[in-house]
Amino acid sequence: MPTLPSFDYAVVRIVPRVEREEFLNVGVIVFCAEHDFLEAVIELDELRLRALSPSVDLETVRDHLAAFTRTSAGGPGSGPIGALPLRERWSWLVAPRSTILQTSAPHVGLCQSPASALDRLLDQYVRSTR
Repeated sequence: MPTLPSFDYAVVRIVPRVEREEFLNVGVIVFCAEHDFLEAVIELDELRLRALSPSVDLETVRDHLAAFTRTSAGGPGSGPIGALPLRERWSWLVAPRSTILQTSAPHVGLCQSPASALDRLLDQYVRSTR
């Protein structure tokens, strides 16, 4: 029986007031070496963020969240970290930080398709079921 490839993932969070430790999940990053795959998808629910932190600077948050997707994609415009190999980019993206944009601890899963896993994780951790 064939073995499914493993993948790593982390949830991207906004922590508007770090001292309160309240956060909103806004995206997922998936890395699968076997499929040469690294992708970050961000789905910011601005109404939920405003409810958590009415004074948050949405423009700045949007700009910084876009850096996750640019860096994971690599190539022109992704900066020096975007020029690194996938595994190194993954490590930079999930490195612990104490700013308002953070990632969860990395987790591991098995999948046939990392893109499908990414969509499933977005449903599970980010998308609202209002």
